[in-house]
Amino acid sequence: MADKPSVLFVCGHNAGRSQMAAGYLSHLAGDRIEVRSAGSAPADSVNAAVVEAMREEGIDITDQKPKIITTDAVQASEAVITMGCGDVCPVFPGKRYLDWKLDDPAGQGVDAVCPIRNEIRGRVEKLITELLPS
Repeated sequence: MADKPSVLFVCGHNAGRSQMAAGYLSHLAGDRIEVRSAGSAPADSVNAAVVEAMREEGIDITDQKPKIITTDAVQASEAVITMGCGDVCPVFPGKRYLDWKLDDPAGQGVDAVCPIRNEIRGRVEKLITELLPS
């Protein structure tokens, strides 16, 4: 059996978009896909509005901590999905890169975060169908 696919979600602070994407991928794909998230300049904690928006979906990300992106994390991932970190995201040959243009939920309330969350869910669902052909 082949190794399971692995995905790394990267955003600036690893406190919003990448945490929501990782939460959805873990929730929707279970243990069929390895999930990582990181940031180029990690915040001290995950955005409270993001935690609340995910709780509304029945996904608890309260135990997640923002992490700095490492070369090892990128090299261990087959797909790297960036969300607004631009040139600071390390690039390695042979990796599949996707750049998801998404609004930054930083400093916004739950009402503003929910449309971003919903956009991320749709993209994660599409990603799962690409990574796990039925």
